[in-house]
Amino acid sequence: MSGHSKWATIKRKKAGIDAKRGKVFTKYIKEIIVAARAGGGDQNANPRLRTAILGAKSVNMPAENIERAIKKGTGELEGVNYEEVTYEGYGPGGIAILIDSLTDNRNRTTGELRHILTKAGGRMAEAGSVQWMFQSKGQLVVARSAADEDTLLELVLDAGAEDVNLDDSEIYEITTPLAQFDVVKNALAQKGIAVSSAEIAKVAQNLIVLSEKDAETALKLMEALEDNDDVQRVSSNLDIADDVLSKLQS
Repeated sequence: MSGHSKWATIKRKKAGIDAKRGKVFTKYIKEIIVAARAGGGDQNANPRLRTAILGAKSVNMPAENIERAIKKGTGELEGVNYEEVTYEGYGPGGIAILIDSLTDNRNRTTGELRHILTKAGGRMAEAGSVQWMFQSKGQLVVARSAADEDTLLELVLDAGAEDVNLDDSEIYEITTPLAQFDVVKNALAQKGIAVSSAEIAKVAQNLIVLSEKDAETALKLMEALEDNDDVQRVSSNLDIADDVLSKLQS
């Protein structure tokens, strides 16, 4: 199957660390609130809410936290009114960056993200200058222990998945067109194959492989952006050669 950005793997491992300190809970709570406000509190009738709840459960968020967030979104409980803002920018080596945020203060978030980008030698970009490089896709992660390779490949490809990343020894990373996202997810559920995470992601059409120096700076930049409280997800066309990644992680 096709190659995948190493940043996706790094983000997944980092999410596990963030879950332990509760930081990732905040991101899912915001997403659940906004999803419930936009489409109602019934996850069976609200695909975005259903996906957010699945993500929250994948990091072991308590059910009461999920229910409270839904009620804040539907207005049953008082909650913050978050605004969805997507920022576009460039980083080291000319990589393109999309930053999806949920904020209660756009001016604060804009200033903080501009500072993070500038500090790493990057810059904000005009609206539309970066977004065209990305396509919205469904992405699902399944543990290798949940299914054998041949069974999983046949199942998800027959259900409409367009790619399965087999490079990671611990997981399968499945990419789908938006229209087939729920179809593939349901096909896995019907076979009793647990999905570790599921989200709508923005996937770069072409990746840029950076030098070791630029890659190190870019990774620090991406992590700083992800650590911002208002940032939900960071997408980039950053890629890193295997030998460079090994050096940076050693």
